[in-house]
Amino acid sequence: MRWLIPSIAALSLAVPSSHATAAPGPAEPPCRAGTAPYQRELERELRLPVDGRQSTADCVAVRRLQQRLGIRPADGAASLRTYRLVVADRVRRDPAARRGCPAKPYRVTCVDLTRQILWVQKGRGLVFAPVPIRTGRDGLETRRGWQRIYWKNRDHFSTIYNVPMPYAQFFNGGQALHGTRADLFSSGSGGCVNLALGDAKRLYALLAKGDRLHIWGTKPGTGG
Repeated sequence: MRWLIPSIAALSLAVPSSHATAAPGPAEPPCRAGTAPYQRELERELRLPVDGRQSTADCVAVRRLQQRLGIRPADGAASLRTYRLVVADRVRRDPAARRGCPAKPYRVTCVDLTRQILWVQKGRGLVFAPVPIRTGRDGLETRRGWQRIYWKNRDHFSTIYNVPMPYAQFFNGGQALHGTRADLFSSGSGGCVNLALGDAKRLYALLAKGDRLHIWGTKPGTGG
């Protein structure tokens, strides 16, 4: 039986121990994003010291937040895009943050011009989670108040602006909810409520002709 001893010893060396320490994963690269326009807002959101100046700790905290929300690139920069997506996430999680929109027993599409987000609720329950939007620029503001969807067109094309308006749902004259490939975080629309294409497609499938919208607030940088 002595010949078995070296074989068993060799086998014990070949089989990894269940108590072996796992190899550490790759270290994250240094966070080097500088101060960005929404520095103070994200410092408040993350309960960091609010001084409006990016520190290494700020950068790392913002990057971790971006990673949690799936924001790309997750570079730690306090950009408008990051801020808007953080606001949308907060409104999703906190019913108190949705109180600007009236609770009704039917579906209401809530368009918050001030925070530039949209969601759909029935009572106080969410049926379409908050998403960032782009509304009318100065002089072409999205019209406020109660509105109603009066026409839907999946493949609409604007002859006025010479642009496609996929998943269009018209609520006031030529103003509509619709998808766009344009940057939602710059400039503004001609009065329509622009959504990312995927969001516009989901909203088109949810809403019906006659559904109500409530639009309130003031888009930053506009007069109304």
